[in-house]
Amino acid sequence: MLLLPMLLIGFYSLIKQGNGIVPFTVTLEYYRKFFTDKDFLLVLFRSVVIAIKTTIICLLIGYPVAFFISRCTEKVQNVLILCITLPTWINMLVRTYAWIGILTKGGLISTILSFFGFKDVELLYTETAVLIGMVYNFLPFMILQINTSLSKMDKSLIEASNDLGADKKQTFLRVIFPLSLPGVVSGITLVFLPAVSSFFIPKLLGGGEFFLIGNVIENQFITVGEWNFGSAIAIIMALLMMFMMMLVRKLEGRNAQRED
Repeated sequence: MLLLPMLLIGFYSLIKQGNGIVPFTVTLEYYRKFFTDKDFLLVLFRSVVIAIKTTIICLLIGYPVAFFISRCTEKVQNVLILCITLPTWINMLVRTYAWIGILTKGGLISTILSFFGFKDVELLYTETAVLIGMVYNFLPFMILQINTSLSKMDKSLIEASNDLGADKKQTFLRVIFPLSLPGVVSGITLVFLPAVSSFFIPKLLGGGEFFLIGNVIENQFITVGEWNFGSAIAIIMALLMMFMMMLVRKLEGRNAQRED
């Protein structure tokens, strides 16, 4: 039952309407259409680039935050984790809508920037707005995964490193960071995969000016009515994500072997 919708999408991606005798024919036309159209490939490339940017920003922000949380007392950790997870209790669509009011001209950020001499700053309907929306929505996944790895870390290894004369920088680079890599890899996966296929964040904060692959799929199903072509694109994205998951698993396996 869980695979039934996916199998149906795969079926739609491989069929073409036939005639009165043969209701449909099997074809790879929709896959060929996607890979031979430069516009669709450009949108896919743009989606991957945005997802990579989002993942890098989330990692650069998330790791220091997770590291700080892991160094706090258990009571403080619980409060900070609650503060991070609290926004996720609200629907992601509602949270993204809230950013429209924050980023629009005359909004909170524009008002703050005006005090520093930056007047008439328009952030809404730009790539920056899309990145802000994605980082805001997906950052908790990165922080929680890394924090879990850091919290489960054997503290005696850090103490042993200090006893052997290593300074804080050496301890972090040679002990803490390598041991936290499983959390980093999991965080990267949980951010990159939804970011590359997101459609309502670029739609709301990009205002139709910033079209990603998720918007193409939505457009094919809802606006154009090309279910077959939309299904083919969805299968291509599913295969891309499956490849990423396999790559992540392979990296985790290598890391586990090194630890052993």
